[in-house]
Amino acid sequence: MTKDEMRAAILEAKAEKQMTWEQIAREVGCSPVFVTSACLGENSMTDEQAGKLTGTLGLGKEVAQALMRCPVRARQGEALMTDPVIYRAFKEVGMVYGETFKELVHEKFGDGIMSAIDFTMDVEKVEDPKGDRVKIVMNGKFLPYKRW
Repeated sequence: MTKDEMRAAILEAKAEKQMTWEQIAREVGCSPVFVTSACLGENSMTDEQAGKLTGTLGLGKEVAQALMRCPVRARQGEALMTDPVIYRAFKEVGMVYGETFKELVHEKFGDGIMSAIDFTMDVEKVEDPKGDRVKIVMNGKFLPYKRW
C-alpha cells in the first residue's frame, strides 16, 4: 500500500466513523498535529501508534505498515502553498513578519535556525466576541550554524 492509498483509507474511515483528529489522537496517545501529519503521509508512526490508530479506525495491517514507513516529506511542494489557509497562515505571515522573526531569533539565540525535525506544533481555537481566532504555537529546537 502506498502512502497515498493509506491516506485515502484513513480519511474515508475517519469520515465514516465521524471522528475528529483530536478524538483519534487521544486514542493513539499522541498530539493531534502529529497524528494528522502521519495520516496525511508526512510523518511515520511506531508499531504501537500505528496499531492503535488502525484499531480505532477499523483498518488493516497494510495501513499500519504504510504508517510505519519513512515518508517522502513535502510531496505536494509549492502547490500546497496556494491553498488559502496555508498561504495566509504561513506564506503571507512569513512575507510580512519573516524578517522580523529572523531578527528576533538571531538576537535571542545567535546565527542559526529553528528545527522542523525536533519540533512540535499546537493549533488552538480561541473564542473571541469579535470573531474566533486561530492560535498556532510552534516549538522547534534551535540549531546554530557551524563555524569552521
